Amino acid sequence: MRGYFITFEGGEGAGKTSALAGVADQLIKRGYPVMVTREPGGIKISEKIRDILLDNSNIEMDARTEALLYAAARRQHLVEKVKPALDAGKIVLCDRFIDSSLAYQGYARDLGIENIYQVNQFAIEQFMPDLTLFFDIEPKKGLARIQANQTREQNRLDVEDLSFHQTVYEGYQILKKRFPVRIETIDAEKSLADVIETAYQKILLHINE
Repeated sequence: MRGYFITFEGGEGAGKTSALAGVADQLIKRGYPVMVTREPGGIKISEKIRDILLDNSNIEMDARTEALLYAAARRQHLVEKVKPALDAGKIVLCDRFIDSSLAYQGYARDLGIENIYQVNQFAIEQFMPDLTLFFDIEPKKGLARIQANQTREQNRLDVEDLSFHQTVYEGYQILKKRFPVRIETIDAEKSLADVIETAYQKILLHINE
């Protein structure tokens, strides 16, 4: 039996990473086979690309270079880790996937959502998530969370100005309209416990349909 590929999306400080960990714990307690991973990263090659992408010193990186690096990391991660786990019947919970590239590079970097979609279709060969949870929070509030979190190291995207993050948020709104069946919204401004429970219930509903 093929597993389920579920992705967690949102702007900086949306809390999706913490929510993913909480949801994974809930599913594992219920006996579901779960694999947790992230993008960019998840495997050796993609983690090395991640280091390049998020390094604060790489401020000269061209937007198209950035987009292509994300797509390259995504390809290797997909074929080396995600697909084998799905073939083994696991529920794969992934922190970011193609929608991040569409919102960040396609819309916020002004490279064009359709252009980035086509680049990524070459990388993933029409492979898309079964379900995507978008963690919705106003960019200003998300960035405030990051600044208040002393244990979180700021990366190259965190230090972009508020207008960039606002544009990313607008990009996600466009994607929600483009993929209304796949993308479901979660109010990320609620408590972490509430967010985890809402995400968990949405996933249960999906895999039990």
